Amino acid sequence: MKAVQFDRFGGPEVLELRDVPRPAPEAGEVLIAVKAAAINPGEIAIREGLLESRWPTQLPSGEGSDLAGVVEKLGEGESEFAIGDEVCGWTDRRCSHAELAAAPTRQLAAKPPDVPWEVAGSLFVAPFAAYASVRAVALEPGEVVAVSAAAGGVGSVAVQLALRAGATVIGLASERNHAWLRDKGVIPLAYGDGQAERVRAASDGQLDAFIDTFGGGYVDLAIELGVSPQRINTIADFAAIERLGVHGEGSMLVANVGVLREIVGLIAAGELEIPIERTFPLAEVQEAYRELAKRTTRGKIVLLP
Repeated sequence: MKAVQFDRFGGPEVLELRDVPRPAPEAGEVLIAVKAAAINPGEIAIREGLLESRWPTQLPSGEGSDLAGVVEKLGEGESEFAIGDEVCGWTDRRCSHAELAAAPTRQLAAKPPDVPWEVAGSLFVAPFAAYASVRAVALEPGEVVAVSAAAGGVGSVAVQLALRAGATVIGLASERNHAWLRDKGVIPLAYGDGQAERVRAASDGQLDAFIDTFGGGYVDLAIELGVSPQRINTIADFAAIERLGVHGEGSMLVANVGVLREIVGLIAAGELEIPIERTFPLAEVQEAYRELAKRTTRGKIVLLP
């Protein structure tokens, strides 16, 4: 079968689509014929060797966590799913960017028929990070929260979950995403020079919380705007977590099937949207990551094996 692998750190050029042995599901697992698997910015940092102190890499390495597909084989004693079932979820083995992947059933949920494959294959890293971020800042109805990169993979979900919590949401994003944000009920603002003044004006000077999904100084902006460190969460600025004592809660802190089922349910009910920017065949994985690295994506980029 075909799978994406790399055997040295570097840019997208190190990614290769290789013939590898078919994985065998262990007890408590199923083998999935992958239909869709999202790509994520953290995978770029891992592939470039920038996160070795946090998540070491054994080379050669596969990649990918999010996945959706059809159960092809059952591990010993497996009874929760049957061959032919459509499922979505995640694997911790960095192996979902492949034609086949084994995953524990405790990390999978049934895929509703009306949920497109590309959406179902995007429900772990970004939505879970958004869920954790909103939980970390403990929003109350009527409060005001700002979200950086508000139309990105994590931000686009975070703004919707914050609205569901009853907050007024200010979204910092490029102009091309303002109509989408406004349609969701978010107050869109341009990022860049003058953004502090724009946020002050939009919040009437009372900003209660800040969710940073981008890094690059947004935590410092939140502090400048008077937000308490305990009401700030960043998934990107690890130095600020240590320096300022802000939260750094991400997908792994809420990685359980209950959250997955909650997110799947919201999507199936039409109460949560996972925007899909583009899809790529597995053979074009390098180009998919070049597109993601531009950091202008609305929602997700997804590989379709």
